[in-house]
Amino acid sequence: MRKLQFACLVSAFALTASPVMAQEAQDAAENQIADGDIVVTANRTSSLLSKTPIAMSAVAGDDLIASGITNPTQLEETVPNLSIVRGNGLQITIRGVTSTDGTEKGDPSAAFMVNGIYIARPQAQEVSFFDIERIEVLRGPQGTLYGRNSTAGVVNIITAQPKFEFGARADVVYGNFDAINATASINVPLSDTIAFRVAGNMDQRDSYLIDGNAADGIGIGKFKNNKAVRVSALFKPSPDLSLLLMGDYSWQKGSPSNGVPVSNFYTNVVSGARTTFERPTYVEPDTTAGRTLSARQGQYAFRDNTDRGVMGELNYTMGNVTLTYLGSYRESDRKEFSNLGATATTADFYGSYWQTSQEVRLAYGGDGPLQVQVGGYYFKEKSGIAFFINNLLGPNTRFGFPQKPTIAENKSAFGQATLEVAPDLRVTGGVRYSHDLKSRVGATVLDAYSFVGDSANIGTFLGRTTFQTNNASRTFSKVTWRAGVDYDSALGLIYASVSTGYKAGGFNDGCEAGTGPGCALPAAALYYDPETLTAYEAGFKFKISPEFRLNGTVFHYDYSGLQLSQVANVCGGPCQVTTNAAKAKVDGVELDATLQPVDNFTVRLALNYLDARYDQFNPQPTISFAGRALNRSPKWSWLAGVNYTIPVGEGKVVLDAQTSARGQYEVTDLANFVYFQQPGYSKTDASITYNAPNDRFYIAGFVENLEDNLVVTGAGVGAFGAINFSDPRTYGVRAGVKF
Repeated sequence: MRKLQFACLVSAFALTASPVMAQEAQDAAENQIADGDIVVTANRTSSLLSKTPIAMSAVAGDDLIASGITNPTQLEETVPNLSIVRGNGLQITIRGVTSTDGTEKGDPSAAFMVNGIYIARPQAQEVSFFDIERIEVLRGPQGTLYGRNSTAGVVNIITAQPKFEFGARADVVYGNFDAINATASINVPLSDTIAFRVAGNMDQRDSYLIDGNAADGIGIGKFKNNKAVRVSALFKPSPDLSLLLMGDYSWQKGSPSNGVPVSNFYTNVVSGARTTFERPTYVEPDTTAGRTLSARQGQYAFRDNTDRGVMGELNYTMGNVTLTYLGSYRESDRKEFSNLGATATTADFYGSYWQTSQEVRLAYGGDGPLQVQVGGYYFKEKSGIAFFINNLLGPNTRFGFPQKPTIAENKSAFGQATLEVAPDLRVTGGVRYSHDLKSRVGATVLDAYSFVGDSANIGTFLGRTTFQTNNASRTFSKVTWRAGVDYDSALGLIYASVSTGYKAGGFNDGCEAGTGPGCALPAAALYYDPETLTAYEAGFKFKISPEFRLNGTVFHYDYSGLQLSQVANVCGGPCQVTTNAAKAKVDGVELDATLQPVDNFTVRLALNYLDARYDQFNPQPTISFAGRALNRSPKWSWLAGVNYTIPVGEGKVVLDAQTSARGQYEVTDLANFVYFQQPGYSKTDASITYNAPNDRFYIAGFVENLEDNLVVTGAGVGAFGAINFSDPRTYGVRAGVKF
């Protein structure tokens, strides 16, 4: 079994020759083409990956299991120019484009979706991968078919859907750090027209942190102890009509602390505004020293969150026209106690969120030269949160941000057409109009109590001082578009495109002068503008021979108004401030190849070049970032892997090994002008798997990050300075059975 299905595709969306319903796409996706191709739905209709002219990668569900990929942070080792790290929720960076605002009013730059449903909050995105059909990662702006907040790209998780045959499977992984990930699923057809599927997952592990201060009596609990269940039903009374209904519920518990003192990784830290760019010295700690939390903790950190939702997809085909409706409603609740940074300062967060989305699409296709898709989309999100920091501004006080409600609303309409102007030559054009409303009502306050010990030990409320009112509302509108051409040559697909992306603007804490009592901020300080991106791409996907596939992409971005966020003491205490950094440029090349020199032996190779840098950015009048690299944007990265299958009777043993490497990159603390750098590193994964005849069961041993490298994923100094790092070496066994 290959570790992953490689794909590197660029250009305009081209609709398939004939629209198909969701279940038909699902059935096709299960039967992967023998030579490594796979069916995807990145263009909102199904098509072969090799014939889809989009910069994307797709990983099939079986390959996720074989690779041990159980959560989004592990995808970055298999997808070009992708970084997914844990911060305040997931932070997704694609080709240097990212967002650092994980608050209730912020938006990601990459759209995270489950079955085509946009998941707005980064805190709800670190889901366990279980009972997955495939994962599609689209690189580059997807503003035409996916809308706002997709300037970086799209990560879309497609779960397994009901089938009209009985089936069941169970998979379990056990590894060091007492890690257990177990999934069970069952598929039951009730008739020729109705089928049900139920899947459940348990995902837990200990913290990677080492408690270096046992004297505080706090301790470090399990990093996660999550459970999830998903139930789906498919009604398909005829080949032309299908209705898919799905509901899910998850419990996210654990102690998700991941910060250690800056001194674990760096010395000679210089901070403050200056025209020079000297870097802290990286000390390259061993795995024990790097993971040790020596600072005193103020309280036991934990989270107790729930997430739940329902969705429905209706497809109805009328000749060459397919009507699709996709709707959803989701809720989540958060309760989290934490220690800020690697300090003993305690804080707590309570939040409730709901979101709904409704989408209608109409696709026309058939055997003719023209394919057309039009649609409309509506999204609304509403939340209420309360974040408080204990004893920060004085004993027995709580400095905080009660905000309710925060609202985001989007309405959009889109259309796209592909025309075959000559045999095997197609042109594509698309456009989308988006209108966004964002608003919030809240305050920045200091509450006094008779006693404040930590988040669980609070006395009688005495009174409140309001530092500022956080009331703001603004609308944004934007037209995004896409134009491209693709050609089926004798070797394979060749394509080129120009596309645009857009992320709505927003507001900082405070209120505009003249809008209410105590409101003193000028509009320029309160609001920030949308960020926009124009991407120029060209590429190819060639099948040189049955044994050799080669894909390549070259791209250039003009990136304007990128939104940068940092914490600053501008509201009576620490609060997040987002500004528009003038311009950036991104250039890159992505190459990957799959070779099969002999039977049962496969070689995987990939090489990526990325030059993502500020073009114009002056965080202060005397400081210019022009020419400096964007965060988490290594100039070079590469991957090399091998897969060898040894027949054993009617079963087989599969040997798989892969090394991925990245060059050095920056993690800049903009608020304090500290220019952290993560040196280049490699990560090697290896596994040996026995697959029984007909793949009825398997058992495997694995090791990931053989080098035991600790990679810096987040860094900051100041009152709550800390270093966050990625997973150390993990190893264990996994096994599964299916019927």
